[in-house]
Amino acid sequence: MAIKTANNQSMTAITSLSGVTAGNLVLISTETASSSSTITFASGIDSTYKEYIFKYYDVHPSAGVRLAVNFRDGSTAYDATKTSTFFEAYQNEAGTSTSVDYVTDYDLAQSTAVQSIGYIGNENDESCAGTLHLYDPSSTTFVKHYIATTPGYHGSNLALTSYVAGYCNVTAAIDGVQFSMTSGNIDSGTFKMYGVI
Repeated sequence: MAIKTANNQSMTAITSLSGVTAGNLVLISTETASSSSTITFASGIDSTYKEYIFKYYDVHPSAGVRLAVNFRDGSTAYDATKTSTFFEAYQNEAGTSTSVDYVTDYDLAQSTAVQSIGYIGNENDESCAGTLHLYDPSSTTFVKHYIATTPGYHGSNLALTSYVAGYCNVTAAIDGVQFSMTSGNIDSGTFKMYGVI
């Protein structure tokens, strides 16, 4: 079937995806937070998969702060050098305030600091959820890319979604991932690590 574009160019529509294999997720491990200073995935990240996906659900902080992540590159410390971008979009409950902002305070430039991936309030009904992708962490040739999307309930009654993309600028393999809050503990939440076939 032919489709015409706005400038009268012809395109062919794909009507079948035969021969295309969708990626399957393999659950590797689950961690549950309970007043935890960190949630750590210290094993299971190796050359078995080219992509690892971390999903986090109902993450609630002890203080209204940002959820963060860091990566281990072969040592015992979670301090891999990172460069990244961070932007967020929000709308308040009253529908009177909206914004999309690039947030320079939360991006990184050759930094070993934690990477902020979402902002959360700490009232009883406030939490966040989201997904972090880590690509080819076992490569010893290329940088290791990551992206995260985290929708959350901000303490100012905002629906706020954070978007992060960056890379670990190391040639060593990434073999560990650690989640934390920028202040206080992870009061509750479930974290899952998957490998992508």
